[in-house]
Amino acid sequence: MKKPVWSKTFAGRFQRHEQELKELFFTLYRNDAQAYDYFVDMLYRSWQERSPALRRLDARREKDPSWYKGHDLVGMLMYVKAFAGTLQGVREKLDYVQECGVNYLHLMPLLESPEGRSDGGYAVSDFRKVQPELGTMEDLASLAEDCHKRGISVCLDFVMNHTSEDHEWARKARAGDRASQERYFFFDDWEIPFRFEKDVPQVFPTTAPGNFTWCQEAGKVVMTTFYPYQWDLNYRNPVVFNDMTDNMLYLCNQGVDIIRLDAVPYIWKALGTNCRNLPQVHTLVRIMRMACEIVCPGTLLLGEVVMEPSKVVPYFGSVDKPECHLLYNVTTMASTWHTVATHDVRLLRHQLEQVFALPKEYGFLNYLRCHDDIGWGLDYDFLRWFGVDEVAHKKFLNDYLTGQWQGSPSRGELYNNDPKLGDARLCGTTASLCGVEAARKLGSEKLLDWALRVDEMLHAYMFTLSGIPVLYSGDEIARENDYTYHDDPLKADDSRYLHRGNMDWAAAEKRNDPASPEGRLFQAIRRLEGLRAGHRVFDGAADTWLVNTGSDQVLGIGRYYRGEKLIALFNFGEREARTNLNELGEYTDLISGEAVDKRAVTTPIGGFRWLLCDFSAEGRKK
Repeated sequence: MKKPVWSKTFAGRFQRHEQELKELFFTLYRNDAQAYDYFVDMLYRSWQERSPALRRLDARREKDPSWYKGHDLVGMLMYVKAFAGTLQGVREKLDYVQECGVNYLHLMPLLESPEGRSDGGYAVSDFRKVQPELGTMEDLASLAEDCHKRGISVCLDFVMNHTSEDHEWARKARAGDRASQERYFFFDDWEIPFRFEKDVPQVFPTTAPGNFTWCQEAGKVVMTTFYPYQWDLNYRNPVVFNDMTDNMLYLCNQGVDIIRLDAVPYIWKALGTNCRNLPQVHTLVRIMRMACEIVCPGTLLLGEVVMEPSKVVPYFGSVDKPECHLLYNVTTMASTWHTVATHDVRLLRHQLEQVFALPKEYGFLNYLRCHDDIGWGLDYDFLRWFGVDEVAHKKFLNDYLTGQWQGSPSRGELYNNDPKLGDARLCGTTASLCGVEAARKLGSEKLLDWALRVDEMLHAYMFTLSGIPVLYSGDEIARENDYTYHDDPLKADDSRYLHRGNMDWAAAEKRNDPASPEGRLFQAIRRLEGLRAGHRVFDGAADTWLVNTGSDQVLGIGRYYRGEKLIALFNFGEREARTNLNELGEYTDLISGEAVDKRAVTTPIGGFRWLLCDFSAEGRKK
């Protein structure tokens, strides 16, 4: 069959990647020319289906490949149903989204999945259909179009490790279709699964133990790393990779700007390994990156790698052969809550020191809370230098942040508690973990003032880091925990729903009232966003370093870019701090606009200071 004549644009992009693309594909799939030809044809078809408006957006972003690395992007993470009921409802709330200063909208999983067996939408039964109660794929495309007109980028999860057991491929596999069974990991008996289990850790040892499930209809064992209703896809089969990449590009063509690669470290399985972070995973992600650069170069890949830094950083790839554009700064998030509980910044300094040493080309997504739990994957080798025992320390952190520790104002709940291992993860909204909920229930204005100050400080700290800061919907108005999930039989066993409650629109109405907690925090965050967008020192290209504050309760961060220098101080301690800054120049407090005596900078309990020195000619004139 004669190949179609490619467009000049597509041909030019493909030619830049052709040699590496073919080499990687053939190495991974043993010179399967038929699968490769199908893959290439699929890329061209996906490009043909891309709308003129999206192609224009691609062209603009190709000219400015660092468009997402500046200091003007602010994200918001939300569940469509919890925020506004439907996709159409989100469209109607875009004015509010913009009022929040948000121009990066992360819509949590919204593709079709079976009720009660979806893990919050992460068990997809059809990658090309929206969950009916939320709307249609046309609604998603319309929302994305409206967002683009407002300068808002759209992020969507792409669940690539597995499908729902209700997916068409899984239904055919259960019925005995051999080709469909080859899309998954099916075994005639438990011999090989038991061999896998010797090396493969359990993701949810208490709620979903084991990595395999007996499929009664097929009379075989199927691999289910996460939950029994989530069947792991077999990426050793090129048909799986081709079709899943096709699904990803289909979502890009609906206007999705950022594809969040869910659970990406798990996607390649090999007997005798832990089935995590295998070299083939990086090959697959590199091919997906090239596929996007050929078909939709305006699209970013965000890798969900919830592991220690040594496992996270490789997913950036290299400067000449990049993989993900963005990665979650997950260890910094966990270290931050450790610091809230311990009032000791040494671990956080150690963590940030590693982040600041990375190339500036690497972009992180920074967040205080997300839809998931907080896992205590801390650097315990470092903590042992201070006599910290891992098991006992995890218990202390969980006790403190659930309010079980005497004097703790935090209110959270445990998730996936495993008493045998002495381990558990943590859930709760930012405001409740900061003490807002406890203060309101106690009726203590003093405690409430402190809790809101801590909440604001944490957001200021997040905005100080290079990368894209992302708010969890509701955090901007100090939303507290939602305990109503206990009454829902479909949610009661999953404490993550504690912080997945519906948006409180009545509370949001108070956002412009500075006398209310909602208004105080909302206005504070908006002020921080405005300062960040208005000062080049927050640019992703800035130099960053740790500032010696002379105190283990005060974190100091320095930034410098094109004549602007920022010294940021964050007091995690239990008393007011005074810092003598050994820094050149004269400093102004960005919040108050007042000059600061750098030899005696006072930072209140739970407070922060943003101090700016402008060495530029413009700054000297002032």
